[in-house]
Amino acid sequence: MTGLSSLFGSAEAPELQCSRKGCTARADQRLLWNNPAIHTPDRRKVWLACPEHAAWLEQYLDERGLFRSKEPITP
Repeated sequence: MTGLSSLFGSAEAPELQCSRKGCTARADQRLLWNNPAIHTPDRRKVWLACPEHAAWLEQYLDERGLFRSKEPITP
């Protein structure tokens, strides 16, 4: 190992983990959202979702008027 990889371990990108509480699965989608009460209209927050929890997380955000869009995670 050389450079920063010696300080932080592998130089490979870390696995992206689902944002659902307690889930450790690999995420394959990004759910973009914002809270209009506290964020500017162009601000986007991101939750990561695995295939099992993507619909649940999207519904959670949508029911609260926070969901904006969904994007696949690409390498």
